[in-house]
Amino acid sequence: MLFDLTDLRLLITIGELHSLTRSAERMHLSLAATSNRIKELETRFGMKLLYRESRGVQLTAAGMTLLHHAQLFMQQVERCKSDMQQYNNGIKGHIRIFANTTAVTEFMPEVLRSFLATHPHVNVALEERLNQEIVRAIRDGTADIGIVAGPIQGDGLEILNFSTDKLVLASALEHPLAGKERIAFAETLEYEHIGLHEGSTLHHFLSRIVSESGQRLKLRIQVRSFEAMCRMIETNIGIGILPQSAALRHSRFMQLALVDLTEPWAVRERSVVVQKLDALPLYARELVDFICRPAELSQQRIEQNPKTIDEK
Repeated sequence: MLFDLTDLRLLITIGELHSLTRSAERMHLSLAATSNRIKELETRFGMKLLYRESRGVQLTAAGMTLLHHAQLFMQQVERCKSDMQQYNNGIKGHIRIFANTTAVTEFMPEVLRSFLATHPHVNVALEERLNQEIVRAIRDGTADIGIVAGPIQGDGLEILNFSTDKLVLASALEHPLAGKERIAFAETLEYEHIGLHEGSTLHHFLSRIVSESGQRLKLRIQVRSFEAMCRMIETNIGIGILPQSAALRHSRFMQLALVDLTEPWAVRERSVVVQKLDALPLYARELVDFICRPAELSQQRIEQNPKTIDEK
C-alpha cells in the first residue's frame, strides 16, 4: 500500500503547520519517525513532496495535490465513522440529500414524512444548496441524492426528471401588475422586489438573469422562506418571483395575484441527480421513488385544479 491513515493525517498536519517539529508533536511522533514517513512517501510516489527551508517546510506542487486527496479521503473516513456510529443508535441506514430551496421547503417535508414512516431505521440529512454545489457533491460522494431545478451540467451522472414547475410573479391584489395575465420579467424590474436570502438557489438564479440583462433588481427585503416572501408581498411591500408550487400553496391562505412570466427560463424541470442509481442501497433507491411518484401525482392535480391544489 502507498500510504496509511497516519501518513495522510501527517501530511494534512504539515500542510497546516509548515513545520516537521510541530507536526511531529501534534501527531505524537518522534521527529525522526515523521521525517522517515515523509521520505517513504516520496520514495513510493517517486517525487518530492516537501521543500525543506530554514524557516520550516512547504509542500511542492505534487505535495499540494496529495494533500487535496488526503483531505478528501479523510473526510470520507470521518463520514464512514459517523455513518457506522448510527448503527449503535439503532439506525440501519443513512442518506445525505443536497437539494434546492423549493425541494427543502415545499415538497420534501411531505416526502420524508411518508418515507420515514415506512423506514423508521433510516436517518436522513437534508441540506439546502445551490445547483452547482449539489452536482459537485454528487460527483465527489459528499451527498447520495441531489434535487435540482433547471438545466445542469451533469455529465457522467444519472439525472431523473420527475416533474415540471415554473416561476411566476406574485403581487398584492391592489398592485398595478395584479391584473395582467402574462408579463416579461424585465417589466417587473421597475418595481421593488421581495427576495429570498443570498444563499438560496432562486436568489442566485435571478441575480444571474438580471446581471446578464445589464439591469438591476430592486431588492427591498430578503427573507428566509417562501412563506415570509408571500406575507411581505401580500401587504404590498413589494412583488416577488417564486415557484408556482409555492405560490399556489400560500395563495390558499393569503391574498395574492399570480402572473405568468413570458420567458422560457421560467419553466424549470425538477430532477433527482445521483452517481449511479443501481449502486445506491435499496432504501436510498426507495427514497428516490418516493420523491418522484408524489411529485408526478401533484403535478397532475395542479394542472387539473390549479386554484386548490397544495403541491408537495
